[in-house]
Amino acid sequence: MSIIKITKQFSFEMAHALRNYDGLCRNIHGHSYKMDITLAGQPLRDENSPKNGMVMDFGDLKRLVNEEIISLLDHALVLNAKTDPQLVDALKQHYEKIVTVEFQPTTENLLGYIAGKLQKRLPETVALACVRLRETDTSYAEWIP
Repeated sequence: MSIIKITKQFSFEMAHALRNYDGLCRNIHGHSYKMDITLAGQPLRDENSPKNGMVMDFGDLKRLVNEEIISLLDHALVLNAKTDPQLVDALKQHYEKIVTVEFQPTTENLLGYIAGKLQKRLPETVALACVRLRETDTSYAEWIP
């Protein structure tokens, strides 16, 4: 049987700043991210299952991505954990969604983070084939295992 790939698209708003960067992106700024999650597998062949014929139910994938990624990153300010702790504390006093991560929050590094979180939760019957994260209309990066 052939391997089938399915893709679901997501979008979220997120701000970040790149610590010690030598350009404008060292400043807090935001993006309207577009993200494609592609899974690969064989469609279920079980006439008694409501998921018969599916690699994975798109609704289940949506729920998983919303729980693991969108709920955390949407409308958040994401900063490198090495950012001045006093600054982070001051921001947290005035804003709700300040997220610190153990890496520079570039699109490339966010891809690895997203892929890692999703791979832990996917059913054994499907593989994460690609994550595409579009930062602007003309710029994107892809994670491929």
